[in-house]
Amino acid sequence: MQSIGHYQQIVADYFAGHSFEKEPQNLYAPIQYILSLGGKRMRPVLTLMSAEVFGADCRKALPAAVAVEVFHNFSLVHDDIMDEAPLRRGHETVHEKWDLNTGILSGDAMLILAYRYFEEYEPAVFRSLAKLFSKTALEVCEGQQWDVDFEQRDDVTQPEYLKMIEYKTAVLVAAAMKMGAIVAQTTQENCDLIYDFGLNLGIAFQLQDDYLDAFGDPATFGKQVGGDIIENKKTFLYLKASAQGNSYEKENLLQWFAVKPEDPSDKIVAVKNIFTHTGADAATRQAIEQYTLKAFATLDKMDIHADKKQLLRQFGENLMKRNV
Repeated sequence: MQSIGHYQQIVADYFAGHSFEKEPQNLYAPIQYILSLGGKRMRPVLTLMSAEVFGADCRKALPAAVAVEVFHNFSLVHDDIMDEAPLRRGHETVHEKWDLNTGILSGDAMLILAYRYFEEYEPAVFRSLAKLFSKTALEVCEGQQWDVDFEQRDDVTQPEYLKMIEYKTAVLVAAAMKMGAIVAQTTQENCDLIYDFGLNLGIAFQLQDDYLDAFGDPATFGKQVGGDIIENKKTFLYLKASAQGNSYEKENLLQWFAVKPEDPSDKIVAVKNIFTHTGADAATRQAIEQYTLKAFATLDKMDIHADKKQLLRQFGENLMKRNV
């Protein structure tokens, strides 16, 4: 198993050397644009890494890895439209640079392009990959719809929220890792275990993102700290504070989440204080640790060498130590 940087370079080299542009230009130029913006590309990295964990040359998994990245970026194009977001990775979003219809249609084309990468595999592997991909793509859509629905609800429960982030975020992480295992043609048990590893790590990652949005270091977080608070997003921190706070704290939290002041600085400070006083911050850190340990528990059952188990554990630990 190589370094994360090694796998990132393989993915970067592919996108640098492959053009998606052809006619009609207004369909394919936006695809080339969004894929050229880069990012960490952790999902395709996980596919390559997983293939090597189970004994295959990681380059054999490159088509599946590219499919994951193209799908992920398709979802970002459509998410940006739904969120009316002006920027993505510091650049104009597709629908802002072109227009709304172009964003919708180019995103649709990306979803279809993603499927086509599986055609590079023999029938049995193709079938397994396509089946997993279809299931995952639908779950991501379900997770996104729940996220939209929750914005209009004041009665979202913690189990509902955890299910939403599982579908919206974690299932694609899990599928990315399982695709590497499928390409390596390891056992079904190993495929299922690496999926569970990715799923639990993905949930922990999203919970940590919620936490860092409120309590991260502004110098390293990479986006505005308190963004979820400004947008009145009912994250795990919010739900924990609502469940654990006294009547005054609950009422205060509801009042803050009913407004969007022009200067949000007082709101951010007040809500963070509520998160701290109710123990929501500590409860969120505990949940992150629980899901991380749940991911690590699957490693004991995998039929791979101990050094590879240790590398996967180290990867998970490094992911959970991030401050960005």
